[in-house]
Amino acid sequence: MQKIRKGDQVVVTTGKDKGKKGTVLRVFEEGKVLVEGVNRVKKHQRPNPVKGLTGGITDKEMPLAISNVMLLNPATGKGDRVGFKLLAAQGKETPRKVRYFKSNGEVVDV
Repeated sequence: MQKIRKGDQVVVTTGKDKGKKGTVLRVFEEGKVLVEGVNRVKKHQRPNPVKGLTGGITDKEMPLAISNVMLLNPATGKGDRVGFKLLAAQGKETPRKVRYFKSNGEVVDV
């Protein structure tokens, strides 16, 4: 189980985009995340008539190190550290492992 997953709202903590907020589009195995609207670079694209691509300079998002983003806490509006805990289950079900915010103990996963 990962602390940051696809679809999470995150805030960037370091680098040129410090303070920007966005949604995680993809989590890579090598410890990087792709965040919507963050770490944009200019890419010089050659035209490719076979694929129908026109040439020119395009903007694209590049991956960030996962250590440079924090999960956004909706209660405070700031980035927050995340931990794991087991929730007691009703009946004969096994306990569920969930993420929670370290500052207020609120559960992230419902």
